[in-house]
Amino acid sequence: MRIGYAAGAFDLFHVGHLNLLHRARQQCDLLIAGVVSDEMLREVKGIEPVIPTAERAEIVGSLRCVDRVHVETTPSKLDAWHAVGFTHFFKGDDWRGTPKGLRLEEQFAEVGVQIEYLPYTMHTSSTALRRALAALTAPTALQPAGTP
Repeated sequence: MRIGYAAGAFDLFHVGHLNLLHRARQQCDLLIAGVVSDEMLREVKGIEPVIPTAERAEIVGSLRCVDRVHVETTPSKLDAWHAVGFTHFFKGDDWRGTPKGLRLEEQFAEVGVQIEYLPYTMHTSSTALRRALAALTAPTALQPAGTP
């Protein structure tokens, strides 16, 4: 049985997230989505989540392509593997050949987990959405600070 694992923050859920999860599900018998906790996002990425962990887990878990959700509370993907026992780890192909991607490949090779890279959706990202939201909510030169 192919047990897949696809992890992410899944904050500001967008079509890139959906694409990753759909593609991962097509390549395994059971798909577990790892949702990075608020604490880990702050610690590892220095990002303040917009949507709290419990709500992100509920959103992701409600997708037909996701069988289970695992909330990640440590930065180690090996810890997730110990907790879940997946056989295949899915990641966007923007990680291929990067130091983080190579480190994951090395760690997972030691425990027999196969990493499969899936096409990254180039036209959208949570980072781009954060920038757009910041631009929309920033005071403009025509509008004095503190006015609605």
